[in-house]
Amino acid sequence: MVELVDMVLLAFMAVVAVIVVRLRNLFSVVLVSGFFSLLSASMFVVLDAVDVAFTEAAVGAGVATVIMLGTLLLTTSEEKKASGSSLGALLVVLITGAILVYGTLDMPRYGDPDAPIHHHVAPRYTHDSPREIGVPNIVTSVLASYRGYDTLGETTVIFTAGLGLLLLIGSSLRARGKKEDGR
Repeated sequence: MVELVDMVLLAFMAVVAVIVVRLRNLFSVVLVSGFFSLLSASMFVVLDAVDVAFTEAAVGAGVATVIMLGTLLLTTSEEKKASGSSLGALLVVLITGAILVYGTLDMPRYGDPDAPIHHHVAPRYTHDSPREIGVPNIVTSVLASYRGYDTLGETTVIFTAGLGLLLLIGSSLRARGKKEDGR
């Protein structure tokens, strides 16, 4: 049954991705992209990665959608027609995709009990986390303690990026206001 849910979610995600590529109205693209993020969050929930699902829902569907809608205030709502051929871009995407697929070929199969992570890291976290950290939820103990600096770094990057975007949007709005006032 889980495989069926995975396949349905993946099919929806593929359809939504094609819709995003085909749309020319940028407002519609932003809304459909937010829906794609919600589908991604659903996929993470099915994969038992609730912490990642929460982050995807908050950042992907929430914050990113709001920032893109704010950016649309400063731009037009229609995509401009491409001036040249996009074969070069397609070639770069295909080569990059091939390299990424090649990079996954030596990875262990999903759920493989003989994967190295199941013999080194996971048992330590599972057995030692309650005693070392004192937090009953293993995911929380990993993110807040074992990977605390990593999580703090990720939060800092997201905060800095959001602050930078707000500064850019604010300065652009001020420049637009001065232009309209005739200054």
